Amino acid sequence: MSRTTPRIVILGAGPYRFPGIELERYNDLAGLQGDSEADVLLVDLPGAQAGPALRSLRLDPRYRFSLIYCCQDQDPWCLALGDGPPPADPGAITPLWRLWRERFGLFNRGTAPERFEERVMAWLWLRSRGEVLAVRDTSVPQHYRYPLLEALGNEETINQFSWLQLMSQQGWLEEGELQDRLRLCTSCGSGRLNYVDVCPECQALDIGRQPSLHCFTCGHVGPQEHFLKEGVLLCPNCLTRLRHIGSDYDRPLENYRCRNCQAFFVDAAVDARCLDCGQSHAPDKLRVREIRHFRLAEAGRLRCREGFGAGAMNIEHFGSLNLLPRQAFLDLLNWQLQLTRRHREPAFSLLGLRFVNLLETLSQLGEMRGHALVDGLVERLQEAVRETDRCCRLSEEVLWLLMPHTDVTGMEVVRKRLVKGAERLTAGQATSIEVRLAVFTAPDDQQDQEDAALLLARLGGQLG
Repeated sequence: MSRTTPRIVILGAGPYRFPGIELERYNDLAGLQGDSEADVLLVDLPGAQAGPALRSLRLDPRYRFSLIYCCQDQDPWCLALGDGPPPADPGAITPLWRLWRERFGLFNRGTAPERFEERVMAWLWLRSRGEVLAVRDTSVPQHYRYPLLEALGNEETINQFSWLQLMSQQGWLEEGELQDRLRLCTSCGSGRLNYVDVCPECQALDIGRQPSLHCFTCGHVGPQEHFLKEGVLLCPNCLTRLRHIGSDYDRPLENYRCRNCQAFFVDAAVDARCLDCGQSHAPDKLRVREIRHFRLAEAGRLRCREGFGAGAMNIEHFGSLNLLPRQAFLDLLNWQLQLTRRHREPAFSLLGLRFVNLLETLSQLGEMRGHALVDGLVERLQEAVRETDRCCRLSEEVLWLLMPHTDVTGMEVVRKRLVKGAERLTAGQATSIEVRLAVFTAPDDQQDQEDAALLLARLGGQLG
């Protein structure tokens, strides 16, 4: 019989206590991991010790996704791998754990996460505000690391930055707050760079600031010491005596001299020298990498709910509607907007549909009736969608339909067909599904400077 209350355990010998509640306590990690599995963990250790303990716990399959709260310092590793400080009210842990357990049962349609991307998605899915956080660490060549990806990697070799970009391009993850911008060596990818001043003529490192003089008579420029002869200023080139600055001579802007090639110059050039591989690069040739946090996107939440297998119900059914990934759909819509903005033709239409309460209805109907309802929904949509139309499902309830070469008249025909199909679908069934529509036709409804993202946001307001 499934438990209704969690087994809560404290790790550490710190002073943390829940008023009026006596909890199991383990002084060290070995004792905890050698015992039976706990449901919720409270790490009562200083931040410097809590971070490594959290990493060890996340590497343990039993605690990979568990709720783990840090009672003392919240250092960057605690923020990246933990669930924050414990609730002030001890009674709040039980409902939080029940919600966690319920969401775990819904993930991937009840199938445990196996592959790396599934494990990361599951960790984020189980937390309403879960993020893949970047942590600064000067011991690694790129200066930053993602502890969550390392802990869930299961000893797999993963290029964290490339994987995050791939997940972002697929629409499963979305970029969060920008943390830093790095310059990296183009040869080895290291961020350990030393920026040095060098001679712009021969790129030698041995340069120095040195006062110089410029003779107006012959134009000779040289170190000031070469002009001093027995207490007077005498040009070493033409032997003219220099008496008055501004009329006989001046001090040029070139204040640097190269001891290798004897060149004078105003400003030194800058070389970026990699401390790992030794290669030198011009600063403008370095690779630029933005360091960001990442969070679960709408498409990622949809994938977590409906499954990662090819047989996931809604993905399998809606896949017959020429679905495009989010970014591909936005690029296509932007292209259509640019065509009509410049040439005023060909006209195209965009239709947004929101199936209000779709997920709640499917949950209430059960597996068999849910399949039947989705089949009917897709059948009605296919009546309106042509082979040249393209769709995108940006969230679990919202579908966008892009129809090239479709003017206001054609758009109205499609709209009426969908409304009629929706009425037939819900007639005589105990469903609470409501179909809301938002329509747009270019160039008639087009606004200046409005791109695809702004357009979808504006129409999305009409869908609620």
